[in-house]
Amino acid sequence: MNVDSDVGFTAHVDTFARDRLPARSAWPDLLGAGLTYPDRLNAADELLAGGAGGAPCVHGDGFAWGYDEVRERAGRVARVLVEEMRLAPGNRVLLHGPNTPALIAAWLGILRAGGIVVATMPLLRAGEIAKVIGKAQVTHALVEDGLVAEVEAARGLEPVLASVRPFSTVEGRDAEFASVPTGADDVAIIAFTSGTTGQPKGCVHLHRDLLATCDTFGRHILRTEAGEVFSGTPPLAFTFGLGGHVLFPLRFGASTAPCAKPGPDATLEAIARHGITTLFTAPTGYRALLGKAGPGALDSLRVCVSAGEPLPAGVSEAWFERTGIRIIDGIGSTEMLHIFIASRPEDARAGSTGTVVPGYEARIVDDAMRELPPGEIGRLAVRGPTGCRYLDDPRQSVYVVDGWNLTGDAFRMDEDGYFWFQARTDDMIVSSGYNISGAEVESALLEHPAVAECAVVASPDEERGHVVKAFVVLAAGVAGDDALAASLQAHVKARIAPYKYPRRIAFLDALPRTPTGKVQRTHLRAMDPAR
Repeated sequence: MNVDSDVGFTAHVDTFARDRLPARSAWPDLLGAGLTYPDRLNAADELLAGGAGGAPCVHGDGFAWGYDEVRERAGRVARVLVEEMRLAPGNRVLLHGPNTPALIAAWLGILRAGGIVVATMPLLRAGEIAKVIGKAQVTHALVEDGLVAEVEAARGLEPVLASVRPFSTVEGRDAEFASVPTGADDVAIIAFTSGTTGQPKGCVHLHRDLLATCDTFGRHILRTEAGEVFSGTPPLAFTFGLGGHVLFPLRFGASTAPCAKPGPDATLEAIARHGITTLFTAPTGYRALLGKAGPGALDSLRVCVSAGEPLPAGVSEAWFERTGIRIIDGIGSTEMLHIFIASRPEDARAGSTGTVVPGYEARIVDDAMRELPPGEIGRLAVRGPTGCRYLDDPRQSVYVVDGWNLTGDAFRMDEDGYFWFQARTDDMIVSSGYNISGAEVESALLEHPAVAECAVVASPDEERGHVVKAFVVLAAGVAGDDALAASLQAHVKARIAPYKYPRRIAFLDALPRTPTGKVQRTHLRAMDPAR
């Protein structure tokens, strides 16, 4: 699929990615949002210009790199790519490793060299990595030293990957490098959606897109100030993590302290070590921190952002009571790059995802793309300065319809313009003619002290079509039995309309999740004997 000729200047010699963008007529409507960028734009240079040269930029274990030093380290990466690995502008570069300072320097170095970043989750195995390499025709790779073997195994499956280097080989090189003057419309990253089963979807974002998400969500919702320190749990390969670890802090002269290890213990250690002020994690992360954090452990925090899954009202309220901070609950997508609906903390309403981020537009539509009135449940449609452009993928016409991005989420919007998540559109539960939001049932279940985690799906039923089934992970020391199941059902009936209660309950040791932490409801449905 060749993109139309109205796309701007390119510095890319290898035009593989540009040539496989959808036709311009299949793009979503892109709103200017008052944002203007020069025709020639290298996003890495713009981000590295965000802070004073000596100001802290990236924190590590016992050290902090200033903006000048991070630029030098990125320059070393760029020199190795160009002079030793023979990178041509537009080549795709696999970036594979946990969240570390070296990973951030490599990400910036790839862009400075004119390459396209294809970041992958560090837990992926060779077969999964090979799918990404094949789809994006990745020719170069920069890899955390301990993960090289897995990438080399993927290279055996996809020999288009010609050159693999561990991060450690970059040390000691000359840091002088003149960044490639890429175009604002040149491809900067190809971000693959978190599910890697089947054919992965590569979401293409341009250099200007990286800045646009900073200048909308970052500027208007986060309101980042120099001196703040960002951290979080999402991998940098997940665009939620890319924003929280790189884009937002650097754009506004703040600093980032990447956390390589998952889990609440590592997060608490990072908060204590670096005085984290701005935290990005999923709802399960906040819930875990509430159970682990001792007195004063969260005092440095100023801004907390949640995405990946709906934030239950109970978790939002508990966090606010504990810290005095209202979590910014946002919805974004890999296709849209980052968050497009959220609320400033002072405007937040517990249980609501929030209002449209300045620069974006959103509406609720029916299956014929007709706009629905407030209060009615329908499909979420959104457009703004970023949008979906799949890499050579016919599913473009499913995600983008009539110029709008259809995220696959069912929402309702109230009279005040606040959006309320109901379910993924393929997860909405219809039982005896009633539409039931699984998220609402989950939120009610989580208020029960015996419930640590839960997920709700539709279970086939001969009489009602479908009924609500809850998969529940119990708190430590609690045993699941019929009596507890009945207690949970009564608990839900007392809090929301009785017809919404889970008529079936199964107890699990853990919920199946993707590498980004999202519950895999398709796996739960497959586990249901009723199917």
